[in-house]
Amino acid sequence: MSEIGVSSPPAQPAVDLDLRLVRYFTVVAEHLNFARAAAALHLAQPSLSRQIQRLEDVLGVRLLERTPQGSRLTVAGAAFLPQAQALLHTAHQAALTARSAAPPRTITIGYVEDLVITPAVRDLRRRHPDVHVHVRTRHLDWDETGALPDRRVDALVARTPLPIPSDDLRVNVLYDEPRALLVPASHPLAGKESVTAADFAGEPLVACAGMAGLWTEFWRLDPRPNGERAALGPMVVDTFEDKLEAVADGRAIALVPADDPRATLRDDLVTIPVDGIEPCQVVVATRADDRNPLVAHFVESARSLLVRDA
Repeated sequence: MSEIGVSSPPAQPAVDLDLRLVRYFTVVAEHLNFARAAAALHLAQPSLSRQIQRLEDVLGVRLLERTPQGSRLTVAGAAFLPQAQALLHTAHQAALTARSAAPPRTITIGYVEDLVITPAVRDLRRRHPDVHVHVRTRHLDWDETGALPDRRVDALVARTPLPIPSDDLRVNVLYDEPRALLVPASHPLAGKESVTAADFAGEPLVACAGMAGLWTEFWRLDPRPNGERAALGPMVVDTFEDKLEAVADGRAIALVPADDPRATLRDDLVTIPVDGIEPCQVVVATRADDRNPLVAHFVESARSLLVRDA
C-alpha cells in the first residue's frame, strides 16, 4: 500500500509594507475621520484616501469603512491596528539604535529632486581635513522632506514652500528662484518670451499627490493673483516625471522651478518665464535643536557656495 504524504500549505508571499502608509492608517484610525486625519498629517483629504487605498491593496483587505458619521474600522482593520502601532514603534526604536551607534563626526545631508549640493559637501570635507568626517548624501523625492524632522537626515536642501511643519526647524534662504510655466511645444503660449497669470487663467494645472495643501496651492498658483481659484486638473500625479508626461500629453500645464533642467531635456515641452508671481526659494533647513557642529559648518558652506549662477 502506498503512503500518502501530507504536504505543508504553500508559503505566503512576503508583504512589502510602506511604513508611511502604515502611519497614515494609524492616524485615520485614531481620528476615525478622514478630514481631521488629513489635517493632522498636513495632507489633502483625497490624497490621504488614495494612500489608504494603496495600503489596502497591498494587504488585500478592507481596513476602513465610510459612514455618515465618519469612518470605522473593519474587523480586519481592528486586528491590524495594534500590529501597525507595534510595527511603527519597532521601526522607530531600530532607527534610534542605529543613530546612537553612529560616530559623532557624521552628517547626513538630504537634497530634493534636481538640486546639487556637491560644492558645499566638498567644502565641508576641505574644512575638516584633520578628522574623519563621514558625509552621507541622500537624494529625496518631493514628498520625502519629512526625513528632516524624522532625523533621517541632518540638513535638507530643498525649495519652498516646505511641505513639512517648520516650527522646530532653522531655515536659511540660499537664493530666490523664479517659477516658470511648462506647456507642450504645440501650446499657443509656447512661442512667447514671457507670460502673466492672466494668460493661462482658465487652464488646469497638474496637482501632485501626497503633498501639504500649502505646497500644492503654491505650485498650482491657487488662488491666482486676482483672487480667483485655479481650475482643477483632470489628474493627480505622484512624481515629477509623471508631471512632465501629463503636460506633454496636453492634459494640463504646470508651474515648475525655472532652474530645474529636467523639463529642458525634452523636445516636446517648453518652459516660459512668468511675470508678476512670487518666486520659490532654495533653502537649507536643519533642526533647531541640532548641536552637531558639522551641521552648522555645512550651512555656512551652503550659504557660500550653493548660490544661483555660482
